[in-house]
Amino acid sequence: MKNFCIIFLLSIIISVTALGFSYGGRVDKINGEYLRIHIRADSNDPTAQAVKYLVRDDVVAYLTPVVANCESRLQAEEEIARRLPELETVANATLRKNGFTYGASARLTQEKFPTRVYGEYTLPEGTYSALVIELGSGVGNNWWCVVYPPLCFAAPSGQNVIYKSKIAQIIQNWKKNR
Repeated sequence: MKNFCIIFLLSIIISVTALGFSYGGRVDKINGEYLRIHIRADSNDPTAQAVKYLVRDDVVAYLTPVVANCESRLQAEEEIARRLPELETVANATLRKNGFTYGASARLTQEKFPTRVYGEYTLPEGTYSALVIELGSGVGNNWWCVVYPPLCFAAPSGQNVIYKSKIAQIIQNWKKNR
């Protein structure tokens, strides 16, 4: 009986370990398929926070047609990389229009994100490719979402998130091919 208990416990440990490794690989695969966006406000001052959302609205309006026909995260990154100066111009124009003297910078990088739920989709915590837009010092509270596939694009004036049908199709195709 003692041997049976030991074998049983070892089997459980091996199974749990194998499951953990396979789940970890799945998270890495998931992370590699998304391009996140991270907009960092200059500060937590209410006016700096408010302009962050105005910049978000203008950046999203600019990015929507850019990523609309992209078929992969890499293609979306390439399209955005070519347009980083224009993204900075869009953000800077919004800042100037609203009386802010600091500027914006945009870059593509790798960032750690917490787990986030977008409707019925959950993106696990992890490191993702990301478009980072810093407003001024970039030390204030931030906003983040997903550029590709475009899981969420904010409606004007901070209304609810709008989910596009193309997004659902991309995710359904991805789920079928896993």
